[in-house]
Amino acid sequence: MRDQLNLSLSNLITKLTSWLDALITNLPNVFLAMVVFTIAFLLAKKISSRTKELLENKISQTSMRSLIASLVSILIVGLGFILALGILNLDQALNSLIAGAGVAGLAIGLALQGTLSNTFAGIQLSLKDDINVGDFVETNGFAGHVEDINLRDTKVRTLDNNMVIIPNNSISNNPYKNYSLTKDLRVIVEVGVGYESDLEKVREVTKDAITSFFPYRKDDIEFYYLGFGDSSINIQVRFWIIAQEKFALTKARSQAIMLIKQRYDMENINIPFPIRTIKQG
Repeated sequence: MRDQLNLSLSNLITKLTSWLDALITNLPNVFLAMVVFTIAFLLAKKISSRTKELLENKISQTSMRSLIASLVSILIVGLGFILALGILNLDQALNSLIAGAGVAGLAIGLALQGTLSNTFAGIQLSLKDDINVGDFVETNGFAGHVEDINLRDTKVRTLDNNMVIIPNNSISNNPYKNYSLTKDLRVIVEVGVGYESDLEKVREVTKDAITSFFPYRKDDIEFYYLGFGDSSINIQVRFWIIAQEKFALTKARSQAIMLIKQRYDMENINIPFPIRTIKQG
């Protein structure tokens, strides 16, 4: 029993001695590996901070800027770790680590497929100028202002003040309308005037009424007589507005109708009632 213990102790001492010798022999490599990893770590922090500054003018979402900066930092630290292992001649351990990371990454990717899909979709939406915080959008059956775009979903405040949370993947993979991308909108209003009206005066009064409230691109106001109706001469007016909301056209058309009616009343221009003839058999 004593001999066996002495043998085990001797083997342990031999093993520890070999490790100590290996440590002393590779001490310069260990020191160099620590320096390389430390430099990589400090460089990652510096580049991560710089990345946030560069993305500040391109991506309005803080969460997206932080995510991209973190990914850059992780990549640099990972490269430093791989270089450190190579300096220590731990190639076999490095290969095993990479193989294990590949298997683990595949398992995690399958388990978090939906989450990762929304994350990458959120990054895509943030990098593109097609949709931004504050825009008025219509997507997946909802319309409202974009309040936030984060790593998982997009928050849209609807016109009835409800907050709708839509997964980023649903927005990225489906058509969506962004009313804020088109600022110039054309409004079309139709009206009829009596046959006794002075048509030159009607045109001047109508265009002046529109220009007084909608001065934008006033030289592009279009006025047309469309034809002779049953009880009126029909008119179409086209003008431009600056708008970024879904119901801007409806509001502008409503305002234009009120303006035209007020000016016609002031100028004694008649908007006749429809006339219907009833035949008696």
